[in-house]
Amino acid sequence: MKRVILELSKFKKELFLIIISTLGTTLATLGLPALLRGIIDEAIPNKDYAKLFTTTGLMVVFVVIGILAGIWGSKLSAQVSMGVGRNMRSEIFNKVQNFSQSEIDAFSTSSLITRTNNDITQIQTFLNQVLRIAIMAPIMCICGIALAVSTSPRLSAVLVISVPVMAIILVIIGKIAIPLSTSIQTKLDNINLVIREKLTGVRVVRAFGTQKFEADKFEKINTDYKKTSKKMQRVSNLLLPFMILILSMTIAIILYMAYNQSVYQGVKYTAGELMAIIEYILMILMAVVMMTLVFLLLPRATTSAKRAQEILSSVNEIDNAEEPKDNTEKQGYLEFKNVSFTYKGADVPAIQGLSFSAKPGETTAIIGGTGMGKTTIVNLIPRLYDVTEGQVLVDGIDVRDYDLSVLRKKIGFVPQKAVLFKGTIESNLRFGDDDPTEERIEKAVEIAQSTEFVMKKEDGYESVVAQGGSNFSGGQKQRLCIARAVVRKPEIYVFDDSFSALDFKTDKNLRAALAEETDNATVVIVAQRVSTIMEADRIIVVEQGKIAGIGTHHELLKTCDVYKEIVASQMSEEEMNK
Repeated sequence: MKRVILELSKFKKELFLIIISTLGTTLATLGLPALLRGIIDEAIPNKDYAKLFTTTGLMVVFVVIGILAGIWGSKLSAQVSMGVGRNMRSEIFNKVQNFSQSEIDAFSTSSLITRTNNDITQIQTFLNQVLRIAIMAPIMCICGIALAVSTSPRLSAVLVISVPVMAIILVIIGKIAIPLSTSIQTKLDNINLVIREKLTGVRVVRAFGTQKFEADKFEKINTDYKKTSKKMQRVSNLLLPFMILILSMTIAIILYMAYNQSVYQGVKYTAGELMAIIEYILMILMAVVMMTLVFLLLPRATTSAKRAQEILSSVNEIDNAEEPKDNTEKQGYLEFKNVSFTYKGADVPAIQGLSFSAKPGETTAIIGGTGMGKTTIVNLIPRLYDVTEGQVLVDGIDVRDYDLSVLRKKIGFVPQKAVLFKGTIESNLRFGDDDPTEERIEKAVEIAQSTEFVMKKEDGYESVVAQGGSNFSGGQKQRLCIARAVVRKPEIYVFDDSFSALDFKTDKNLRAALAEETDNATVVIVAQRVSTIMEADRIIVVEQGKIAGIGTHHELLKTCDVYKEIVASQMSEEEMNK
């Protein structure tokens, strides 16, 4: 909870006002039994109507003060708890934005979503309750005990039994509730994981007719979550009956003690004294009950705070260099020097001993079988991962020596899976550049062979893009992603199998238009289709993470058996020798 306390310290003014408002509510409440005692013992028996009306009016004033102070305190508590939630949610989001892909994989996307939303909501709920109760309950207990003892030391002795019994019950329930809270949050992660995975792949599920299988799988996870939640509810539900039982027994004991002392010890109590002492005892015990409500929320809030802190305290594997470098004279140069990379937990390197260089005006293509390390290679250029060995140089500087924002502005990256964001076509195209001109956007769309389908839409560039671009075909999404990279006008273009959803004609036209646009930039293309890369200045053939051959299309046909096999699987003998 240290992080939560740190965030609370940013609201010093509001916290001070909460203390003032809570004191107002508490003191107004504590003053009522004494006034009631005066009415019962003095005003009514003596028929002192002036005192009756005066005291009653004073009680009304106390009640109004308590209500207004309570409303004010509730507003301030909500303001602070929501502010803390907002700040922590933003901190987590910003932290995750700078995560390497390895860190995202380690936490899992579904868990990150749960921690950002559900866990922070748990903290907000807890804070909203505790900010007032944590101040009110101790004051009410201390002042209530003092007033109860001053009214009747003998009858107040019942607290010696009631309070410890309550404390023991709280400790027992807490020991059961805390592990259950941790389990609930973990199982909620699993539910979010399944929902996210199956909704993302819903078309595949339908195509294979596995809806019932997936429904049964989800039902199993959901039932498991329900069982744990029911255990938690049972434990929580035990608390209130126990508290009510203790309250009722305490009142009964007080009345019995008063009767016993009156009959056998000659101690006389007035009705007002008994009423006041009962009121004070009830206030003390109610303060304990209020703390109990906080105690019920504490296990989940503590678990949620711990889970949030795990993200916030994690050390980013990839971060800005302490003394960033940049090269404004040499632009668009890319070099891999004996690069090796191994994924966490993997037994063998994904790529090993990779060396090549590329310069502006050149196109470097990477081809190879599935799982041979092609995507891994291009992910190292914008530093989505850090190399295990060797160096990746951009403009002669190791990518680890750059400010990340400077490095990534040099690169126009089009990922293997086309990603569009909810908004409009234009907002997606502007994503890679702060302020592109309309001419620049239109030119990029034209290069990406997208003008026709964009202009056919009723709202053109203002047409809505649904979440994930689900209202566009695969080919349309790929072309818009390519246009987004072109709008940026980077030094280095990286296309990770970004032409796979295009027909051959569109692919050819797009590459021809792209060649004119990128004549002063370095282009790196990962492709499965040989036709996409035949005209590249340099083709790198990857086999088991190692370079099997480097050269032009015709050179590799003569020197690289792996490349010859790939080409032979896609082209006729006549096409190979063109």
